[in-house]
Amino acid sequence: MLRASLAASKRAYTYDILRKKQSDAFKSVLSVTGVDHSDQDVRTAASLCAEVGAYLSVLVMSPPPLIMPSPLLGDGIPEWPEQRAQAIARRDKRFRQIESFSQDMARLETTSREIHKLLRAMRLCYDVDTHYCDEASVGDAVRQRALCNDLTIVGPALLNDTSVRHLVINGTLFDTGRPVLVVPKGADPILSPRRVLVGWDSRAEASRAVRGALDLLSGAEEVRVALVDPEAACTGSGAEPRADIAAYLTRHGARVSVDRLASAGKPVATVLAQHAIDTSANMIVMGAYGSRRLRDRLFGGVTRWTVGKPPLPLFLAR
Repeated sequence: MLRASLAASKRAYTYDILRKKQSDAFKSVLSVTGVDHSDQDVRTAASLCAEVGAYLSVLVMSPPPLIMPSPLLGDGIPEWPEQRAQAIARRDKRFRQIESFSQDMARLETTSREIHKLLRAMRLCYDVDTHYCDEASVGDAVRQRALCNDLTIVGPALLNDTSVRHLVINGTLFDTGRPVLVVPKGADPILSPRRVLVGWDSRAEASRAVRGALDLLSGAEEVRVALVDPEAACTGSGAEPRADIAAYLTRHGARVSVDRLASAGKPVATVLAQHAIDTSANMIVMGAYGSRRLRDRLFGGVTRWTVGKPPLPLFLAR
C-alpha cells in the first residue's frame, strides 16, 4: 500500500516537473476577437495563459468598414433638379457612412475597455490592441502580431464567424509559420494535456506540427501516434516511418505508442476523431496542408471538425 502511494506521488511529482518545463514553450499567446463576439474567446485564451504563466496579447477587430468615396466635383449647387437630387442622395449616404464609422469606433473602444477590465481581474500580464480595417487587411494585421507570439488561439466565437475566420487562420498559420490552437465549443482548453493523439503522415507539415508541440508532447502522460493507411501515405521515409517518429519523440522524453489505422474509405479526419474518442485523448496534433490551393479544404475541414466531432483542441502547424 505504501509502495503504491509512493509510486503515485512520484508520478504526480514528475508530471508537475514536466508541466513546469513545458510552460516555457508558450510564453506569449495571441487571441483574436471581434467587437461582435462575446468574451468567450478571450476568456479561453486567458485561462490557457494562466495555466502556463504566459503573456496574453489580444487583438480586437472591427467589422469591415464601409467605403466612403470622396465627394464629386460639382456637387455643391447643381443647376438641374435631378442633379440636385442625386447630389443630396450622395451626401446623405456619406453622412450615414460617417455615422456608422463613428459608431463602430465607439463599439471598438467599449469592447477594449471591457476586455481590459476582465483581464485585470484575472491578474494576467497582457495588452489589448484594436484594429479597424477592411477585409483585405485583416490577414496582414493578424500576421504582424502573430510573428511576435508563440501561439495563436482560435476560439469558438471566431470559428463561428465565417467572414473573418479564414482570414485570421491564413494570417497566422500560412503567413508566419506559427502554430495555431483551435478550441471548438465545448472543448476543455488546456496546454498541459495528459493524453495526446498525433496524426502522422510523414509529411513536412506533420513534422513541423510535432516540433511545434514538442514540449507539450514531452510533458504528456501518453502520446499516441496514429497512422491512417500508412502503407499508402508513408513513402520515401524509410521502411518503418512510424518507428522514426516514435524514436524521435522518445528521445525528447515522450511516452509514445504507435497505432496503425485503416480508413476503410472514410475521411482521415473522421478516423482520427473516432480514435481520439476511443483513446480518451485531450488534444489532437496534426499538420496543415502545405499547398496554398488546398487552404479552402483546410478551413472547411477545421469547420467540419467542430461539428459532429469530439470537442477537442486541435493543434495545427505548417
